[in-house]
Amino acid sequence: MFAIIQAAGWPVWPLLLASILAVAFIIERSIVLRRSKIVPGGLLQSVIAEYRRGGINDETIGRLAAHSPLGRVLAAGLRNVKSSPEAMREAIEEAGRSVAHELERFLTSLGTIATIAPLMGLFGTVVGMIEIFGSTTAAGSNPQQLAHGISVALYNTAFGLIIAIPAMIFHRHFRALVDSFVIEMEQQAVKIVELAHGQRAG
Repeated sequence: MFAIIQAAGWPVWPLLLASILAVAFIIERSIVLRRSKIVPGGLLQSVIAEYRRGGINDETIGRLAAHSPLGRVLAAGLRNVKSSPEAMREAIEEAGRSVAHELERFLTSLGTIATIAPLMGLFGTVVGMIEIFGSTTAAGSNPQQLAHGISVALYNTAFGLIIAIPAMIFHRHFRALVDSFVIEMEQQAVKIVELAHGQRAG
């Protein structure tokens, strides 16, 4: 592996740094964006049961907000339970936007890596081509320099694509996952609004 890195030349080092960052972002988001942590099952039902028993108070709402992202969205609605349905929905949407922003952490950076990795590989290709042309002199070509230039050009292109493809796949996957979580959280929170204002039986 080290021999390949040496053959790829100095332009490969930024690509290696980008690959390390991409792997770190993917692992971190894979751990954080788990359904059991974001939208825990049974939470809405327990909140509805608590509401019907009249057990919703500031302490309960605070505990709910600290429970999970879904809990934060539900707590935002319950804090405004005595307000109009529109005010409750606005509070839910505001909390949803805040939660979505937190869930999208590092996704922009991962998307940036997916976009620039091929360009960084192309830069390495250009450096390799410069070395190839520099190996040709009036006395003839320097085979060693020519071979190194070809290695730099090809390895950097390959590294750029190897980094960009999985980074783009995971970026799109995580983005879709966040969108689905946000929609599900808002749908569950709206049930609280309808229940609180007698628009549904629960």
